[in-house]
Amino acid sequence: MTRLPALGPRGEGWVLLQGILLLLVAVAGWRLGAGWPGPLRLLGVLLGSAMMFGGIALAARAASDLGTVMTPLPRPRQDGHLIDTGAFAIVRHPVYTGLILVGLGWGVVMASAMAIVLTGVLAAFFYLKSLREEAWLEARYPDYPAYRARTPRFIPWPGRSRGSDGRSSRGTAR
Repeated sequence: MTRLPALGPRGEGWVLLQGILLLLVAVAGWRLGAGWPGPLRLLGVLLGSAMMFGGIALAARAASDLGTVMTPLPRPRQDGHLIDTGAFAIVRHPVYTGLILVGLGWGVVMASAMAIVLTGVLAAFFYLKSLREEAWLEARYPDYPAYRARTPRFIPWPGRSRGSDGRSSRGTAR
């Protein structure tokens, strides 16, 4: 188990803090962006937009994979089950990864160093939230430790172990 606080019966406080951090990233990009000078403007917009699009696509795919057991709360639902397909075959927390990519992309598009720094804070927050969440997942699903051992948390590293069918294995539950 983890020493991190639950912040509510299902982790509601974690979601509240997450919302505040996401809002701060958005506002920092909007209000504290310096804008790219001259020819860097197009490059910044293209690179940042690609990151944002990729993050949105990853988070949307993960939401689709979770289906009816989707919840923003870190404690898994009672009617949940372990998910190990789709985006969850790549990383254990694809929604968090997607939101981090969106934040970084937003900071790059808006040329906002503060939005990028706050996205780093958001990434650290998601790391802590994922530790709390994984303690609950492990307590609920006996197969979770094996899944955790073979699937990276946020970043898909080449050469990770594959299942006997050659596919990456991944699982999470909500």
